[in-house]
Amino acid sequence: MPVPHELERDLAVAGPLGSLALSHVRPAAPSLALRALRWSENLERLGVVLPFFLVHDVGLLFAAPDEQFELVRRAEVAAPMKTRGAPGADSVDRAMTAYKRTLSEIADCEAARRAGQLKLGDDLVTAILARLLGVVAARSHARPAYRGRVPANPSLLERIEPQLTSLFLQVERTFEITALEELEVARLFVLTLADALDTDTLRLFGMVGTDGGVGALAQVDLLAAFQSPEANDIVNFSLEILPSVLETKTRPAAGTTSAHGYSGIGTRGSIDSMVLSELAWEDAELARRIADNELLYYAREQSRDEQRRVHVLLVDASASMRGDRQTFARGVALATGKKLLLEGEEVVYRFFDSRLYETARARNGQLPTAYLLSFRGERGRNPSRVFGELATELELMKLRDSKSAVVHLFTHAALYIPRETMQTLRQLAHVAAVFILPSGGELQLDYLDLLDAHWVVDHDTLTQREERSNAAKSILGDSESLRRDIEASGETRGPDSVRPPDSVRGARRSGHFGDAPAGSRPSRPE
Repeated sequence: MPVPHELERDLAVAGPLGSLALSHVRPAAPSLALRALRWSENLERLGVVLPFFLVHDVGLLFAAPDEQFELVRRAEVAAPMKTRGAPGADSVDRAMTAYKRTLSEIADCEAARRAGQLKLGDDLVTAILARLLGVVAARSHARPAYRGRVPANPSLLERIEPQLTSLFLQVERTFEITALEELEVARLFVLTLADALDTDTLRLFGMVGTDGGVGALAQVDLLAAFQSPEANDIVNFSLEILPSVLETKTRPAAGTTSAHGYSGIGTRGSIDSMVLSELAWEDAELARRIADNELLYYAREQSRDEQRRVHVLLVDASASMRGDRQTFARGVALATGKKLLLEGEEVVYRFFDSRLYETARARNGQLPTAYLLSFRGERGRNPSRVFGELATELELMKLRDSKSAVVHLFTHAALYIPRETMQTLRQLAHVAAVFILPSGGELQLDYLDLLDAHWVVDHDTLTQREERSNAAKSILGDSESLRRDIEASGETRGPDSVRPPDSVRGARRSGHFGDAPAGSRPSRPE
């Protein structure tokens, strides 16, 4: 299929597509090359300006399995350049030979070999390209003689091979040749970065998602996650505990409306849903049970959309949460978020130190994983301010859309929140907390009785891999039971809500991992 002459004259198209004459990766389908157009645009937004052929070739090594492309020189450009007297003709053939060798070595790294199983998204491929080739862009001072704007049209890329040389010669190519030369100079550095790509991190992104922002923000978070020295520990711990939550299914909730079928037994309902055996009580006892809200009813299934509940996962990012404490808190927070998503719940993450940071929301079934791995607090502590702000925001949320809130707190054992502040927060949301003790520390907080649930993890548990994993899995299992208790109680919190009855308060849970055998079920308080 010949390329029209007017297309050759359009430098915005001939410039990028003509650079494919230097390409050594031939995709099996044009749709793969269309992905490269998105990678190139994303890199430009990050300030990494690279020739299209380089983005295309290296990106496909990580985005597609081996059977979907072949490593081969796609066009001969040295001889035509000499014929036309184009600059750089003498060095381009040698540079292309060195370039093919470099591509073969990158393709041999573990992350590229496993590309078929990893199925990396466009944001993740963009971050990898910026990580590997950023040094090439930084060293190259040449700029393209065109402003590339290629429409996402597969027909432009079908049977383009015979036209590559003519498109290449339409534009001055100092930019592309300089990039080849700089890649050869930085070859060992690029290969080292490629070998250092952690496949466990890439696998985690594939399991829980990477949706932490919009556009360049998501790619910036991904780059920060690759560069964070603490991220690898969080990744490894998360992969230990995630298999225990990945089989979670969305379950119908219990409600009182006459829809769907029956799902269980509850203490709220209409007279036609009452358990018939309740009529066996004597009149006085039946009247008491009605007055005390102890009568049993069949609870009906209720769709997840009707529940209007949001889970706020609040993670301490202060200096006291470095090292093992940070690894445990963020790993359990990540697994908790994934479990809630699989159950059909709405999940948002927030970090805090002396201030409450902006919301990172789970979107399209994906967690803001890169944000969780890379975020770093820069301030001290101010619990009174942080939880005062949180209470205000929860109250505004309740006024706007009537959502019921559940706060999951992951923090250090020295989080001294004023009891009055916690009482206010308790009126607006259900609150559960995971406290992590320092070495030899004890939990001495005056608001523990206001929490729906809390768990304590000591330093010795964190330093032993198996006990740490067991403690995390136990917390995940018990938090699911707590969520079901909240659903069964049908309780909603608001500024005018009253303290829950004893039957609801009895559902609170507490647990200590360390003195008690790690992984044991937290006991119910009397």
